[in-house]
Formats: sequence, structure tokens, C-alpha cells
Amino acid sequence: MNPLLHKLQPYPFERLRHLFAGVTPPRDLRPISLGIGEPKHPTPAFIEKALMESLAGLSVYPATAGEPALKQACTGWLARRYGLTLDPATQVLPVNGSREALFAFAQTVVDPAHDAVVACPNPFYQIYEGAALLAGATPFYAPSDPARNFAIDWDQVPEDVWARTRLLFVCSPGNPTGAVMPLEEWKRLFDLSDRYGFVIASDECYSEIYFRDEPPLGGLQAAAQLGRTDFRRLVAFTSLSKRSNVPGLRSGFVAGDAAILKQFLLYRTYHGGAMSPVVQAASVAAWNDEAHVVDNRAMYRQKFAEVTPVLADVMDVALPDASFYLWAGVQGSDEDFARDLLAQYNVTVLPGSYLAREVAGRNPGAGRVRMALVADTAECLEAAQRIARFVRERRSPR
Repeated sequence: MNPLLHKLQPYPFERLRHLFAGVTPPRDLRPISLGIGEPKHPTPAFIEKALMESLAGLSVYPATAGEPALKQACTGWLARRYGLTLDPATQVLPVNGSREALFAFAQTVVDPAHDAVVACPNPFYQIYEGAALLAGATPFYAPSDPARNFAIDWDQVPEDVWARTRLLFVCSPGNPTGAVMPLEEWKRLFDLSDRYGFVIASDECYSEIYFRDEPPLGGLQAAAQLGRTDFRRLVAFTSLSKRSNVPGLRSGFVAGDAAILKQFLLYRTYHGGAMSPVVQAASVAAWNDEAHVVDNRAMYRQKFAEVTPVLADVMDVALPDASFYLWAGVQGSDEDFARDLLAQYNVTVLPGSYLAREVAGRNPGAGRVRMALVADTAECLEAAQRIARFVRERRSPR
């Protein structure tokens, strides 16, 4: 077996399963899960219709590069959303969801020689770590600052680490904090990329769920505003899963540096990363429609407007810039909080320490929990009310 597999750590939800072993939730309360970031809003009917009407596509092998109609839909969306002009033939590549693409991308761009490093935020999406390890690189967990909504302090990354870095994963809007990177931070990263030659993978799968009037700045958009219209050493990853409520469709795309995407296409040709023609047809319909995205965002805005005040009254939590998570501070152990909440109120949340790694004796996710507000408003509000009662009871034990 590949010996690198032994370096992989248990996935957060496997750790959660072990944490909850032996816990018997109260049977008089229906279970409510805020643990997994799986969209629960209905899939738009027109996407399902496009999928069913394209079933004849099952009889042909798909091209790894994707059909022209899909690539045009992707570049069309980038133009409307970010004001960008990209070449659909060379600067866009369909992928089977951003998760598999993020992993495969590291295998493409990382040369493991000379003690290669893959850097990522801390806390982070665990695929970044697994991708680094199986590419033969060493992960480096860039320190975050809780006082600045867990923004990364890039100045704390040592120069010798930057010199060995081959790939940098960034996530904006962030998971789990929902923070959005400003233009000044992008400029800092581009300057570092120019100096040390590493590639930036920008994970943007939460970009369409936001709560301010201004939509989140994207990596390609930031590059264009700074005059980097060739998108050198930059590839952005996006997905329909959250935007269009189709996590089971496994559809997204990557866009950016044409030279890098040429090599990524070569890798995916051997890897078997072609998207089904049926999924491509449904994806074209989804990327070409914005009305359902506006409606989806409105549902999240209403939900967060009702839920956040209930929790903010008893916890250290605030409305995020974007995404569908609340990143809440708790008193004491985040694991104890999650286990006791399930045992007493049948609500599942994810301990924040499971989403980070301990560095220099500190885990930046400890003492926090992530809550995914993915169910309908009534269910999320009920969960928030149970959590509020639970917190009050912990403060004033009977």
C-alpha cells in the first residue's frame, strides 16, 4: 500500500462519530444536525428537468476538457459575476465538484523534491492537508488570529517555509469562519507568489452565499484589479453544490492560468476526471440562470437574520461575511460542548478543534464549534433555541 496513506488523519466526521459513541439523545426531541455543510434547500426544478432531458448523453464517452457549451456557460458566469473575460478553450476546465479537483490539483502541481511544502490556513478544509500529504509534501498551517475573525497572519510564515512552498490553498469566503479576503491581502499573496514561485489555489465554493450588499471578492477578480490579467500562478475553484443546491450533481469548474490548466487537463485525462454529458447539460442550465441563486441567498439571509440573534445572546458569535456557517465560541472544551448538547438536546454541531491542527501548543479551533445552517429556517431556529437553553443551563447548573 502507499505508505503516505498512513499520514492521513481521521476525517472530522469520523472523529465526531467516535465522540458520540455511547451517547443516547433524548427521544422526545427530533434530531437536528448542524454538523455537516450539506445544502438542504430544494434543487431547482429546471436543473432536474435539464438533467432528465439529457439522458441520451449516457451513451457516449465525455471529453475531459468539457463541452464548449459548458465552458461558455462558465466563462459567461465569470463575466457577469466578476466582470472577467477568460478564454473558454484554455482558461476553464470542468471538474466533478471542487473537492476532488482541489485534491487532484495538488497531485498535478506539487514537485515533492527538495522538501516541498503545501501551505494552508488553520483552521482549514481537511482536503488541503490530505492533498498535500499524498502529493509527498509537508503541510504548513499558517497561523490565524481570532481577534481578526481568524484572518491569516502571513507575516508569521517563515521565509524558509515560503522558499519551499509549491502550493498555497486559500479559502474565501472561508470555511469555517465565513471571512472574505480583502484586496490588500490578495496583493500580499500575489507578491509572495512572485517572489517564491508557488501556485495559489483559491477555493471559492461559498462565494454566492453572502449577507452584505457587496458580493465577496474573488481571487481572479482581485488579480484583474491588480493588473494580473494573465492570472499567473493562480487557479480558482468553484462549485454548483452550494450555489444551486446540487451537492449530489458533483459539478464545478476551475479557471485561471492557462499554462497550469493545460497540465491539469493532462493529469485529469489519465486520472479519469471527465464529467458526464448528463451532468454537463444540467450544469449549463444552472450556470446560465441567476434568479434561483438570488432566491437561495434570500433564504439564507432570512435564516441567519432569525437565528444569529438567538445564539449571539448567549454565545460569542456574529453574522459572518459569507458562507452558511456560524463559528461560535463556547466555554470550556468544544468536544464536551458538542457531546453534551447531543445528549441533552439532540442537536449536532462540529467541534472547532476538528477543523484545525495544533501548532506550537495551540489549536486555533479549540473552544469553538461550527454550525451549518443548511436546513430550513424553522428547523435551524428550533436548534438555536435548544442551544440557547443548553448554554444557559450550563452557566446555571441545577
